[in-house]
Amino acid sequence: MSKRGYHHGNLKQALVEAALKLIAERGPQGFTMAEAAKLADVSAAAPYRHFTGRDDLITELAVQGFELFADVLEYAYKDGQPSPLAAFEAVGRAYLAFARAHPGHYVAMFESGLSPRATAALAAASSRANAVLLRAAGDLSARIPADKRPPTEMFAAHVSAMSHGIVELYARGAPGARAPFSPEDLLESGIGIYLRGLGLLDRDDC
Repeated sequence: MSKRGYHHGNLKQALVEAALKLIAERGPQGFTMAEAAKLADVSAAAPYRHFTGRDDLITELAVQGFELFADVLEYAYKDGQPSPLAAFEAVGRAYLAFARAHPGHYVAMFESGLSPRATAALAAASSRANAVLLRAAGDLSARIPADKRPPTEMFAAHVSAMSHGIVELYARGAPGARAPFSPEDLLESGIGIYLRGLGLLDRDDC
């Protein structure tokens, strides 16, 4: 009896879900289209009804991931409430929470080598997520005198790089395996040091 490749209720999303599991376990180059098809319980030829190949499938994972990421960041930011600093810190925590809760999406978005401009859909989704980071950074850095204020894009990039580094080094696997601190504590203290260096926090502030 043939598999459900031509009668699947939602073949495209079934392949996405299968690929999310595989990419989280093996990385972006660690699975084949045939393996994704097998996990989705469809024929080996069925994926090509929706995707030209593995890269095209990973791009779809990244698009969906950035849309979800933007939703998470927007919810965390809440229009800068209750203060620009609190909202900024909430965005940082949301970054870590997203990476932990959606490892397959995260790998596709940030570790697959995809350009965020690879397709129009990916560019739109990534820009939407980045806009939240830029808004949070801009609202907070507005408190710095203009002649001492870093470009908003640089401010946001520094915090994104810090967040990504903590995800890579300390948020994978068992908590506490590589450091006696939680990823959240590491990020909070790192952001605190960065903000104090910019004059946005007093030295005695936590």
